[in-house]
This record gives sequence, C-alpha cells and structure tokens, in this order.
Amino acid sequence: MMPDDFRRLALALEGAEERVHMHHPDFRVGGRIFATLGYPDAAWGMVKLNPEQQNDLVRAQPAVFSPVNGAWGRQGCTRVALSAATAAVLGPAIRMAWENARAAKPRPKATASSRGTARPRGSKATTRSRG
Repeated sequence: MMPDDFRRLALALEGAEERVHMHHPDFRVGGRIFATLGYPDAAWGMVKLNPEQQNDLVRAQPAVFSPVNGAWGRQGCTRVALSAATAAVLGPAIRMAWENARAAKPRPKATASSRGTARPRGSKATTRSRG
C-alpha cells in the first residue's frame, strides 16, 4: 500500500478531512484525529484505536499493526506498516478509528468565563496600605 492509498481510505469516510499535525498529514472527523501518515517516516501510518481493538489487530496481523511506543501506544495508537497493509486489512481499522473519533465527546471551547478571571499578562496584584 502506498501513502495515497491510505489517504483515499481515510478521506472516503463521511466528514473526514486532511490537515497537518507535527509536520505530517493527519485525518480528522469532528476536529478529532483518527489517523496519521508519515511518522516516523513515509513507510508508516497510524490509526487511533482503543486498547482492545489494538490488541485484536496486532494479534491478527502482526506484520501490519504494532503499538506506537510509550503512553500513546498504551492508549491505542497503532502503527501501520504500509508495505505490508492491504485495503482489505487496513480499511476496517481506519473505519474503527473514525468511529472512535466520531463517538468521542466534543471538546468544550474555552471561553473567558471558563478560563477564570485572570489578570492581564504582566500585571501584578499589589496591596497598598494607607498610612
């Protein structure tokens, strides 16, 4: 599979859009990333699964899927070896990642009231005594 094949599978899903994150392409639905391409290099993709989905795919297709290193991998971020992937294997994984992102709670937008009543940058509270 080539990166453009991965891209086509991701963008075929309803509401999916391509953006750039950390200098490589990502694919989002509802503002949430569900897949990326090109990290750590052009030979790889990534799908954001839950840990159970990741475990199932890694067991079934270890030549294609492996957990990302560290905490991201423990949370379900799963590397895809593009050279070993086929549309028949990768398509369902991308769809699962897309469904997970769609089902996630929307992130609340920050408002002035949710940020508190902080003073403007650079200002300091002072207490003056009247004497």
